[in-house]
Parts: sequence; structure tokens; C-alpha cells
Amino acid sequence: MLENEKSAFVELVSDVLGYYRQPVSTFTLSVWWNACQNYSYEQVSKALNAHAVDPDKGQFAPKVADIIRILAGTKTDRSIIAWGIVHGAMSDVGAYRDVDFGDSAIHATIMDMGGWAKLCRTDLNDLSYTQHKFCEGYRAYLASGASNVPALQGDTNREGWLKKGLKYPEPVRIGNDKAMPQNLSIAA
Repeated sequence: MLENEKSAFVELVSDVLGYYRQPVSTFTLSVWWNACQNYSYEQVSKALNAHAVDPDKGQFAPKVADIIRILAGTKTDRSIIAWGIVHGAMSDVGAYRDVDFGDSAIHATIMDMGGWAKLCRTDLNDLSYTQHKFCEGYRAYLASGASNVPALQGDTNREGWLKKGLKYPEPVRIGNDKAMPQNLSIAA
């Protein structure tokens, strides 16, 4: 959100909490503002509305975590989506090319599993175990905040390219700057 949207945001959160007969303090509003700054005003407004009409959770006042869950999904949701992205790249890119997912948690997880080439060569009978292991590792790296993990190297002879005077190809880029979508829900 932009700084000029702060007053509208404060009014929105105050109205929502008022609807649930919850007190509003400066501290409460600062927690909400800090947690929601990475999202647009419209996204937060839609998420608050989605919470209010949720038959299971809408009867209770929303907590910041409820809205972030709607906006970004849980770590489990994100790990399953990340696996889908990785699994697609395993067949589309293959073991012989370098790959960059733009997501350090994906890179760190794959490095822990033996690297990109090894992951691409996973036996089909082991794929469900590999998926489980990936999702567990990915959730752990999301929680720890893995950062600046470089692109994953494929099983390629770099020196052979250089000896022939060829420029080594750039890694295949999967996704955008953030491989994980910011918004996994109707609030997008």
C-alpha cells in the first residue's frame, strides 16, 4: 500500500473491527498496517470481506494472520504450488540446463535434495516421496527466510563450452521475480 492510502486503510480496519465490537488502538492499527503494506488497499479490502462472509471463520473478528492467510496462503499452500512449478520445470527444462526459479526457498530446498540434476532424475516410483520431502523442506526454508541462493546448476560441462569459445547459456528463468504468487486467493 502507498503511504497516502494509510488513512483509508485505518478507517477500513477500524470499521471492520467495530463491526465485530472489538476495540481499536494505535498499536492494533500499526500491527495491521505493517502486516498489510505489501498488498494493495483493494486486496486487503477484498480479503476482509472474504473473511466476513466465511461461514466458518467470519463469525469471529479477523486477526492479521487470518487476512494474510487469505492473501498469501499458508506455508503448506505455497509449498504445494512451489512443487507444481518445480515438477513442471523438471520435464520442461530437464537436468542439462541451469534453472532460476527466482525463489531462494525453492533453490535451497533443491540443493538440500542433491541439486537440480539429481532431482530431475528422480525415479517415477519415488516421485510422491520426493514431493513430500520437497514440501517439508520448502516450508522450513520459508520459515527460516532463505535468501540469496543462486540459480541451480544443471548437469552440463561448462569448461567444454568455454574451450569451444562458446558463451555458456543463461539459466532458464521460471516464473517472474518472485516465483511464488503473492496472492493465492480470491483477494487477488
